[in-house]
Order: sequence, then structure tokens, then C-alpha cells
Amino acid sequence: MNDTAPAVLSDDTRTMLDRLASKLDSYRPEAVMSEATRLAQALVLAEQLHGPTEAAFAAEQDFLAVAPSVRDEQTRGEYAALLRLIARGVTSA
Repeated sequence: MNDTAPAVLSDDTRTMLDRLASKLDSYRPEAVMSEATRLAQALVLAEQLHGPTEAAFAAEQDFLAVAPSVRDEQTRGEYAALLRLIARGVTSA
């Protein structure tokens, strides 16, 4: 997680982390994850929660603040596991 991440995750952020993790696990979890997927899914999930509104923009930004960039060769399943840990408040600190 980056140093500017909020100490307490919002319900929206936790929901988005869990939804993306489930999506990644259910479709090709062994495939390599892409940064483009992380960015696109942040927008898609935020707009699914709030429609195209300022609340969706805020939810997207909060999600991106806590969902780390994708590492080289990281699989979708590995990234999903990381998102679940973050959603439950597990940090490396």
C-alpha cells in the first residue's frame, strides 16, 4: 500500500476491492494481470456503485489510492489475493 492510503477503508473501497478480487478469481486467475485492467476496473466498479457522478469519481480515487500497481508477471489470482488482504486491513507495516 502506498503511504497516502487512508487509515480506514470506506465501505465503497472495501466493496470495490472484494468485487474486483472475485472477478479476477472467477475469470482466468492464472493469466497475467495488467495495469490497464486495474485502472479500467476502478472506473467500472465505481460507476456500478454510483453511476457517472462525483461520488463515483471519489470512490475511484479512493480505490486507486489503496490498490497497488500491478507487478511484472503478477497473475490475476495473486492480485486478487492481495486485494482481499487490503480489504481486511492487512498491511506490510
